Amino acid sequence: MKRKITLKQIARELDVSISTVSKALSNSKEISEDTTKKIQAFAKLYNYKPNNIALSLKNRKTKTIGILIPEIVHHFFSTVIRGIELIANRRGYNVIVGLSNESFTKEIINMEMLANGSIDGFILSISKETLLKQDYHHFNATINQGMPIVMFDRVVNEVDCDKVIVDDFNGAVKAVKKLVGNGCKNIALITTMDYVSVGRLRTQGYLEALGTSGIDANSNLILKIDDSLDVENHLEDLENEIAQFFKINENIDGVFAVNELYAVTAMKVARKLGLTIPDDVQVIGFTDGVLSKHATPSLTTVSQHGQKIGEQAANLLIDRLEAIDAESDQYFTNDERKSDFIKVVIETEIIERESTK
Repeated sequence: MKRKITLKQIARELDVSISTVSKALSNSKEISEDTTKKIQAFAKLYNYKPNNIALSLKNRKTKTIGILIPEIVHHFFSTVIRGIELIANRRGYNVIVGLSNESFTKEIINMEMLANGSIDGFILSISKETLLKQDYHHFNATINQGMPIVMFDRVVNEVDCDKVIVDDFNGAVKAVKKLVGNGCKNIALITTMDYVSVGRLRTQGYLEALGTSGIDANSNLILKIDDSLDVENHLEDLENEIAQFFKINENIDGVFAVNELYAVTAMKVARKLGLTIPDDVQVIGFTDGVLSKHATPSLTTVSQHGQKIGEQAANLLIDRLEAIDAESDQYFTNDERKSDFIKVVIETEIIERESTK
């Protein structure tokens, strides 16, 4: 009997990327005909079994939802999972959680593994590396073969599916306007690189709030952290980068950070430099997690309502799955039905603590 083989093994044996193998097996026009034939022949020779999502969903219901998240350490993602599980259990579904660890390759492998008869649909947030590559073929291939996806938080327009997002833009506007209202005139922004959609939207909100408040944006007061790195394993580097930023910009009296890690690190740096919070510098971060509550001083935040995002995402996916059962139809196999994809936008709120006046 021929041994079974995985995407990763095919890629290694043929000296191509996992993405190339995945696209070739989906007959993508991005891959040359010769390469496609070679990969498909090799896969057939070694009994490669692609995921079974093209089979009739009615005949393979698992009552299980696959959750794919970029990282497990952030409080936000754990609250989203809690919300998904709450609704899933209430509606008779189980959940399986996969971790991409911000890796494009791991994202593809996890989707391949989970979709191979283990689950009925995905709820996922896109990895940073996938956003950087702007390669979404694996999502579209999954949807086109009949398996529904709901994206949350990090979403892209290039994939037609249901989405649940927080109002990143207006959340940032609220935060910066609070700092302005508290008397801050030199407000710094600590954000991600622009390829991360949530960071880009929060940056746009920062600029909008400054403009409508009559404050000229100063590019020197914007620090963009390279999020292609695993920041949690480079906390010392992050701290040094923010410290250098403060030393160059000695007039900073307010900080808006696009996540709580950046905000808490900024407070730590400010205190090391002899600044008092909130008297000398006021700080607001996005995401109301454990760090925010237990920081010294406690951090004023923009709440993302992670559990609510999870609940909404789970309801959207299960509604899709049950509609498929009712119609005995493949999932969105024609353009006429694409118009009813839903985007749910969760409003934010400011949670005031000790880091602002």
